[in-house]
Amino acid sequence: MKNLVSKTILGSAILISIFSCNKQETVGNSTIEKNVSEDYTASVSDSISSVATMKVKDKEFIKTADVNMEVKDVYDATISIEKSLKDLGGFVTSSRLNSQTISEETFNTSNENAILVRKFQTENTMQVRVPSEKLGEFLNLINNKKVFLNSRVILAEDVTSNIKLAKLEEKRNAKTAENIDKLKTNKDKVSMIDDNLSEGNLQKISTYEMSDHLKYSTVDIFLKEPKLRIAEIAVTNTGNIDNKYKFNFFYDVRNAFVEGFYLIQRLIVGLVSIWPILVIASLIFYFLRKRKKPLNFEKEHVDE
Repeated sequence: MKNLVSKTILGSAILISIFSCNKQETVGNSTIEKNVSEDYTASVSDSISSVATMKVKDKEFIKTADVNMEVKDVYDATISIEKSLKDLGGFVTSSRLNSQTISEETFNTSNENAILVRKFQTENTMQVRVPSEKLGEFLNLINNKKVFLNSRVILAEDVTSNIKLAKLEEKRNAKTAENIDKLKTNKDKVSMIDDNLSEGNLQKISTYEMSDHLKYSTVDIFLKEPKLRIAEIAVTNTGNIDNKYKFNFFYDVRNAFVEGFYLIQRLIVGLVSIWPILVIASLIFYFLRKRKKPLNFEKEHVDE
């Protein structure tokens, strides 16, 4: 009987241990999955930036951004950004696209024609306004156009106190107007009314500008291509353009010599371009000649 009880207790202990291990393993796996999920959420949020999408209760922020990045094609990226901006309800305030010439050189291809080879780099400086609630989405869209991000600065200026001050100033201005109305009409009263109206107008403009900056975020964008681009432009060979319509024996002889030189160049380049055909023809000629010699040798012996 004692042995039976002992075996029962021992079996129960083993089952409890196994169950506890499985439970701990399950809890551990759940913790790992939770951590992975949190890390993924954090990485997604960081790709947009929390500053651009930040919202705090009872706080008002004026948000601005400055992005400096390199793109494959500045012109295509500019068109794409402008289209995305329009879809989001924003607009462009300035766009200065410029192609900076690094070097250029003219190569004469004939006595009358030439090729201008120009090395240049295109860049664009833009300023755009985008609805503040869509700033994060817009930054994510232009981020997809980059090949390299040089810098990105996002600022959120807390203007809650400025807004409250503007409201207090508006009330003060209205109270001042009431007090002025109670005064006796004279030159001083007219001057005070004029000053108060002017201050009120300035306060209205300031309030409007702050409201506009709260509604639309300002984004400065600088786009640049990482490598130089090359443009080949057909131009006129200006070396002898002054004498083109003049009858001059030596001028005509010189031009004929130059044209002949260009013709020789083209012939040499043409022959080089078909070198595989020339090699194959040479090999065929070599083997045919080599085969012909033994036949001639045998024929001579037969004749003898």
